[in-house]
Amino acid sequence: MNTTTLGALAEPTRLKIVELLSKGPLTVGEVGNRLQLRQPQASKHLKYLHEAGLVEMRPDANRRIFHLRLEPLMELDGWLDSYRKLWEDSFDRLDNYLMELQKSDEQKF
Repeated sequence: MNTTTLGALAEPTRLKIVELLSKGPLTVGEVGNRLQLRQPQASKHLKYLHEAGLVEMRPDANRRIFHLRLEPLMELDGWLDSYRKLWEDSFDRLDNYLMELQKSDEQKF
């Protein structure tokens, strides 16, 4: 698991930018407008996300268009999958325990 991805997503503004870009590519100005950020702030966050490998930039005349890279998010999903399995196993054990308790209560009556 690349901890750079987690570090980039840990900052709330960068997470919001990733959420915006999940709907489609945007320019720096569009990101800034939608999140009420000044252009230098939006550029700083997008640069960080670019260095972390979460976004790619495509120049178009004097504009820079950013889009989300799915590979780091797929890697994060794979890493989280092992924890999902732990949760599912825990819920299965809890379900079995609750069914045993219910049977025990039914036998009492």
